[in-house]
Amino acid sequence: MKRFVALARVSSREQEREGFSLAVQEDALKRYAATTGGEIVRLYRIAETASKRDERKTFREMISFAKENAPKLDGLLFYKIDRAARNLFDYVELERLESDYGLAFVSVSQPTENTPAGRMMRRTLANMASFYTEQQSLDVKEGLARRVEEGWFISRPPFGYKNVRKDGRSIVETDPLDAPKVKRIFELYAYHSVTLDMLKKRLEKEGIEYKPSMPGFVRSKLYEILKDRAYIGEIEHRGKWFTGRHEPLVDFGTWRRVQILLGGKTYQKHQLTFGSELVRCGHCDHPVTGEIKTKKTKAGERSYVYYRCTRYTKPGHPRKRTTEPELDRQVLELFDRIKIQDPAVKDWFVAVLKAKTHDDGIASIERREDLQRQLTQAMRREQRLVDMRLDEEIDEETFADKRVDLSDRVSELKVNLEALDRGREEMTDVALKVFELSQTLRDRWLTAEPDVRRRILELVCLNCQLVDGKLVYETRKPFDVLAEGLKSAKNRGERI
Repeated sequence: MKRFVALARVSSREQEREGFSLAVQEDALKRYAATTGGEIVRLYRIAETASKRDERKTFREMISFAKENAPKLDGLLFYKIDRAARNLFDYVELERLESDYGLAFVSVSQPTENTPAGRMMRRTLANMASFYTEQQSLDVKEGLARRVEEGWFISRPPFGYKNVRKDGRSIVETDPLDAPKVKRIFELYAYHSVTLDMLKKRLEKEGIEYKPSMPGFVRSKLYEILKDRAYIGEIEHRGKWFTGRHEPLVDFGTWRRVQILLGGKTYQKHQLTFGSELVRCGHCDHPVTGEIKTKKTKAGERSYVYYRCTRYTKPGHPRKRTTEPELDRQVLELFDRIKIQDPAVKDWFVAVLKAKTHDDGIASIERREDLQRQLTQAMRREQRLVDMRLDEEIDEETFADKRVDLSDRVSELKVNLEALDRGREEMTDVALKVFELSQTLRDRWLTAEPDVRRRILELVCLNCQLVDGKLVYETRKPFDVLAEGLKSAKNRGERI
């Protein structure tokens, strides 16, 4: 009895409708094996839902099995030539099995002989199949590119939009339920001084749900929404942005403001108070990082945060780790020293803060002049670009690319100017609020989010190091006076 290895492949629903389904192919392959007095010892299937990786894996498994068992086999069965291989490289491997291992190549619906004329016919059919596959891929890419150029998404639209069918075509409309959620997310983050964690809690408090199956927004989803240019009416395709036909949910000024507030930083799932280079190792001056360990207890799982140097495992480096509660205790000791009990001393300290913020305001004026100069130059370049397009000195694609860059730059400079002006006006108030905050730091530290804790520590301390488990730092002026005490040997009278 002859022994065969067979392959059935379906690559699209269209081919299945034309009669090339797996069931049709399998029946034809089994009938051929039976009529020739043989059997199929191994049948490989590649369904239309298979990914390219899975499809490639199945093909390689068939080639490997055929080579290992070639002496026991009589041939390879396929329904058609174009079902055997998707490209010429794979077809060459099948021909090598025939020439080097003696395994006949059999196409049950397109029979050919193992002769020069027969092999030429097979190669012609294989070449046509390869051309069809490549051309189809090119047509699909061109179709997708045209759809994007016309202003439509090529896949599922982002949260806040939905696909609808009109006149037999899929278009995008705003989702009446989810679109207001997106607008609220941008409004809160842009104008209400919230972090991602605070934003998540604010949405929960306001009863705003992501979707019924998962009511709460996760931080990663919020970050994804806040970074998506689709909400200002654009569509991304192959690294470029195009103007979409969908309705923008956010104005460009708000969106750009959010990007500046995000700082262009990559989203991090975990926030650690003393990590991300806030503290450095006293032994080698490398950054201190944190690690979260989960331990099982009788009451359930508990998470512990340890801090150590990033070169903790290097030979000769002290293998010392410090828990987060221990570092919290040391910070709280500092805050206890900063707190002032004497009302007269508090009044003096407020006067010093006002003088200090006035000096900082002079530096901000110089910064504003520089930003204004950059803004003027960017606006002139933007106008020149428009003039060049009107005079047809540049094409539409170049104009679109440059316009996005210049518009983003102009908007960024305007927001920076606004933030600088606001900061200069509020500098004194902020300094006074920081002082007021310093008198209640212990209570606030215990309930604050990690990013707020980091901001507090950066306001009070600088050059933080971790030395043998102890947090060593310099206290910033004028907090150093409070921490050391007004009657210390380092007292400098009225100067700070």
